[in-house]
Amino acid sequence: MDQVLNPYTPNAGATPELVVGRDELLKEFETLLRRLARGRTDQSMIVTGLRGVGKTVLLGEFRQIADDFKWKVLELEASKHDDNHFRQTLYSKLRASLFQVSPRARWGERAKNAAQVLQSFSLTVDPTTGAPTLSLDVEPAEGLADHGDLTLDLTDVLVAIGEAAADHGTGLVLLFDEVQFLSRFQLEAIIQAIHKTVQRKLPVTFVGAGLPQIAELAGDAKSYAERLFKFPRIGSLEEDDAARALAEPALAEGARFEQDALERAFKLTEGYPYFIQELGYQVWMVANDQVITLGDVEDAKDAYEAKLDESFFRVRLDRATQLQIAYMRAMAELGPESQKAADVAAVMGRESTQLAPTRSELIAMGLLYTPSHGYAGFTVPHFDRFMLRAVPELEVPKLQKRRPKKKG
Repeated sequence: MDQVLNPYTPNAGATPELVVGRDELLKEFETLLRRLARGRTDQSMIVTGLRGVGKTVLLGEFRQIADDFKWKVLELEASKHDDNHFRQTLYSKLRASLFQVSPRARWGERAKNAAQVLQSFSLTVDPTTGAPTLSLDVEPAEGLADHGDLTLDLTDVLVAIGEAAADHGTGLVLLFDEVQFLSRFQLEAIIQAIHKTVQRKLPVTFVGAGLPQIAELAGDAKSYAERLFKFPRIGSLEEDDAARALAEPALAEGARFEQDALERAFKLTEGYPYFIQELGYQVWMVANDQVITLGDVEDAKDAYEAKLDESFFRVRLDRATQLQIAYMRAMAELGPESQKAADVAAVMGRESTQLAPTRSELIAMGLLYTPSHGYAGFTVPHFDRFMLRAVPELEVPKLQKRRPKKKG
């Protein structure tokens, strides 16, 4: 069929033609904004889930809702940077947010105060690494956001911007993706700052998205995080929703899936949103007419798996060392579920203590997560299947002996 009309979008974070199965979360977010706008409080949220379940897409839907409510949005994809770089990035984003809340020509007392507090925030950046070059052309506030402590400074800034937003009948939504890459100190700063805006009943909220370990990381950073945030977990779609995600975009372009084709597609993808988009794209490539059959799905299967192997899976495997690859291959041999560290070590003919550093490295890289104590699972659905295809035989490299430290 005409590839220009292909309605599927297998791209990172790309919003599909139809977002399904997330209605409750969208309603919760809308309720959150409505309550904050009325001077009431509600829990912010951090959405968790594996790769490819649509967390980034969901943040995009939240942004659209915030835009419809005339709220201002600060979007940031977290990465592994030191606190100084994080502060610089936040300053740049918050400066833009302040101008969205109120153009300089309309600054009232609270907007001007927010600018002064934000100017103080910028001046505490370590000058040896480069202070922000975007000045607000105001005198810095004294005693606010100038503590040299990210947690205290960010709290002052969000309170000041929240007060300015309330004066202008709007609010601020911080949308952070990949929250698991924030350092504990950075996450603690955000949690404490949002906590203060809640206490002041200001129209500021934080909505994050990340891998399943976020709830534990947030709780470790601040014990009250579990009361400050909801931690909804999203996963694969139910079969009816998965069928809609495939069938309705095709129908909009004049094509129709037969029922057995939809059933086979669900078995192949298990309802994971990214996989649905990739399979739909490949099926459209091979289908010859407007009725998409079971045969079309079967014909597209090899191209579908090859594309996932090449892009979605391989990019993660290429970052791993030989020992890390062997560890993941051993996990795959045990099956798709989360595995005990001792069982993985046994498959590799090692002790779990010998492999603990490797397991920790894979968790830090975002390739594994720990759903419960002593267990680890892949952060990417179907990664076990890929490992069995990509690494047909388990080969365990010899462990390097550590050299004793020289005395003196």
